[in-house]
Amino acid sequence: MNTQSIKNFQQNIINEIENKKNAYINISHQIHNHPEIGNEEFFSSKLLIDTLEKEGFSVEKAVAGHPTSFIARKKSNKNSGAAIGFLAEYDALPNLGHACGHNIIGTASTAAAISLSKLIDEIGGEIIVFGTPAEEGGENGSAKASFVKYNLFDSVDACLMIHPGNDNYKTVKSLANDPIQFEFSGKAAHAAACPEKGINALDGVIQLFNGINALRQHVTSDVRIHGIITDGGYAPNIVPDYARAKFFIRASERSSCDQVTEKVKNIARGAALITGAKVNISFFQNKIDNFLINDKFDEVFAENLELLGVHLKNKIPEGLGSTDAGNVSHVVPTIHPHIKIGDDKLVGHTPEFREAAISKQGDEALIIGSKALALTGLALLTDKDKLNAIKEDFSRQHS
Repeated sequence: MNTQSIKNFQQNIINEIENKKNAYINISHQIHNHPEIGNEEFFSSKLLIDTLEKEGFSVEKAVAGHPTSFIARKKSNKNSGAAIGFLAEYDALPNLGHACGHNIIGTASTAAAISLSKLIDEIGGEIIVFGTPAEEGGENGSAKASFVKYNLFDSVDACLMIHPGNDNYKTVKSLANDPIQFEFSGKAAHAAACPEKGINALDGVIQLFNGINALRQHVTSDVRIHGIITDGGYAPNIVPDYARAKFFIRASERSSCDQVTEKVKNIARGAALITGAKVNISFFQNKIDNFLINDKFDEVFAENLELLGVHLKNKIPEGLGSTDAGNVSHVVPTIHPHIKIGDDKLVGHTPEFREAAISKQGDEALIIGSKALALTGLALLTDKDKLNAIKEDFSRQHS
């Protein structure tokens, strides 16, 4: 395909998004104004589904065990071409609303997919939007991990999304995360009259915390272990017969996360032996994998963002979190760059970030991000060498 044709396609994408920018900003604001936690995003998912269906996408709803998930597809009449996936998130944080900007993420992926789909019959291939609930976790959280388990990315050549942040930077490392809970069962008794007849389940949880605090001295610097007590008894004069704690156990690699998790499980088993309680260990949401960085893919995104007059900075965030996009990155080449919506002191999961997600700068970032995603998708569909280089980079990490 010649250079002039590519330039024409690029301009068509830019014009398509620009002409509909007010509609996309409105969608983003509607999602922001109706915050819904993971797997309860019925308003947000319907809004995105309706938008995609009106643009000719066929949509499969409630996939992989998540009632608010969807997969929207639009395929070229041509027989050949790559399949490009856009990852859409739209869940909010409990009590904080859209303080991670998922209103921008879901809308940007939708807008990018729609604009690129207008060219699909000319260039070939397939455009897919993966509507993935509960990125922030919660009950049956991290839907992308479920999508991976159900092999829903098997026919996809590359996946991309963009995340709002305090600067423009490429995909950065994220931590593997084991969301695990420990339920201790004991025996109730009067805490003053006959404490010897009770088995204190809360003591099991306390010993678990003590053991984990001792373990912290003997783990690598990338490991993070943090937890809460969700159940600890009913009254001070009753020996607690049930207690529960939830933890996130994180590490830079899945293998090291598994090792630390096994040590924590052994601590829990020891806490049960010490107190006489019984312990049940389970995962309360999907396990998260670390993100596999694909430098070639990031380079293509950076090139297309620069076409819009925006440059990625060589910025590495000070802290590392976890994302279920990491699970996707293990089965298909994936990028997760950030787009600036506020000043460099802006921090996610705060009221300030929530307000930035519908600020003027946030709206501008939505439109820029949508264009950059679509242009990147165009590059993969029209330049086999670039797509092959990305796939080779991916394969090297699995060799």
